[in-house]
Amino acid sequence: MTIAHTKKDVLKIVKERDVSFIQLWFTDILGILKSFAITPGELEEAIAEGMGFDGSSIEGFARIEESDMIAKPDPTTLQFLPWRGGDRPVARMFCDILQPDGAPYVGDTRYALKRILQKAKDLGYTYYVGPELEFFYFADKHGTEFLDQGGYFDAPPLDLGGKLRRETNFALQDLGIYVEYSHHEVAPSQHEIDMRYDEALAMADKVMGFKVAVKEIARLNGCYATFMPKPVFGINGSGMHVHQSLFREDRNAFYDESAKDELKLSDDAKHYIAGILKHAREICAVTNQWVNSYKRLVPGYEAPVYVSWARRNRSTLVRVPMYKPGKEKATRVEVRFPDPGANPYLAFAVMLAAGLKGIEKKYDLPNTIEEDIYHFDAEKRKKYNITELPGNLYEAITELEKSELIREALGDHIFDKFVENKKIEWDRFRTHVSQYELDNYLWRL
Repeated sequence: MTIAHTKKDVLKIVKERDVSFIQLWFTDILGILKSFAITPGELEEAIAEGMGFDGSSIEGFARIEESDMIAKPDPTTLQFLPWRGGDRPVARMFCDILQPDGAPYVGDTRYALKRILQKAKDLGYTYYVGPELEFFYFADKHGTEFLDQGGYFDAPPLDLGGKLRRETNFALQDLGIYVEYSHHEVAPSQHEIDMRYDEALAMADKVMGFKVAVKEIARLNGCYATFMPKPVFGINGSGMHVHQSLFREDRNAFYDESAKDELKLSDDAKHYIAGILKHAREICAVTNQWVNSYKRLVPGYEAPVYVSWARRNRSTLVRVPMYKPGKEKATRVEVRFPDPGANPYLAFAVMLAAGLKGIEKKYDLPNTIEEDIYHFDAEKRKKYNITELPGNLYEAITELEKSELIREALGDHIFDKFVENKKIEWDRFRTHVSQYELDNYLWRL
C-alpha cells in the first residue's frame, strides 16, 4: 500500500505524524541494505536534490577517486517502521543513487532493474513477481539451536514460531506489504511468509523491507532470524521461489484461452520458460550468489538441481503451478532455484532478461518432466537432455563470466564488480581450512 505519491504528500505526512527521523535506504551490489538517517528539516532538499554521501566504502560502488554519490529518496516508498514505536515515529524511504551531475549511477542495482523493466515496457510488458522467502529462527546469531522441531504446515505445539510470524505479519502490513500465507516449513524451526505479487521494482523494495522486518521482530523477541540458504547440514535449506508473469496492460500475456493445454499457456509463456531454462546456468551466480548457496542446491532436499520444467513436479527447476488451472490472472511461472540471500533487484533483472530473450528469439520449449528427476541415473538424464545447475560458486562464476546476456542486463560496472567480488569470496573459501578437514584428516594423516 502506497501512502504517498509526491514530494508534497511526503512533507505533509511527515509533518502531521511528527516524524523524528527519516531513514534513507539503498542496496549495494551484494544485496546488503545500507542506510543513513536525516531529520525532517532536511527532507524537502533531499527529495528535490538528494543527499550526498561517500560511495567509496559501499561494495561495488565508486572507487575512492570517484566517491561522491547522491542518494535521492523515492516519494512513493515512504513507510513507517513499526518496531520503532508510534510516538515521534521513524519513517523510511528507498533511494535511487545518482552521480553528482544528477545522472543515474550505473552501480545502483535498483537502477539496473529499472533499465530491464523499461526494456520490457518498450515491448509492451509489465513484469510481476511473487517471491516466497523461507528462513530459520535460531536461539541466537552464534549458533543453530532450533526453537522447535516442527515440520511442514505443523500447528502448535510443534510449531513454536507462530507468535513470531504473527507479529511479523502485522509489521509487514504496517509497511504496506500484503501477506498471503505464513506457515511452518519442512525443516525444524524453518518458516515461510509469502507476499502478494506486485510489479517487480516495488516487490524488490518489499523484499528488502521484508528481510528487515523478519529480523527485527525476531531480535525484539530474543532470538535470531537468518536467510542463509543452508545453515544446517542434513535438512532442507531455504529457497526463494519466484512466481512471475508478464502482463500487457490488464491482460496476462502468459495466458491463451485458445490453447489446447489445460494450463492455457501462451506462446510468450512457453518462450519465456525456455529462456529461463536455456540461461539458467548463466544466471545462477546472481540468483544463488554465495558459497553457501550451493550447499542447498543438492539432490535430496527438495531444492531443484536439474534444468527442466513441469506442471506438478517439484523436482524441476521451473514449474507452472496448477492451483487454479485455466484462470487467467493465476497463470504464472514458478522459478524454484533462487535463494533468499540473493540481491532481489539483480535476481529479478536476470530472470526477466533470460525470459525476454526466450520470447525475442522464440526459443523452443522442451517437453515437461513429470517424473521425480532425483531418481534418474546419469544415463536417463542424458536421454532426456537434462543438464544440471553449477555445482559450486566457482562453476557458477565461470558460467556468468561468459554471458553476454547478463552483462547487457546488468551493465558493465555491476557485472564486473559482481564477478570480482565473487571470485574473492571463492578464493577465501577454497583456501579456508574447515572443521570437516580437521575432523577427518588431522588425526589420520
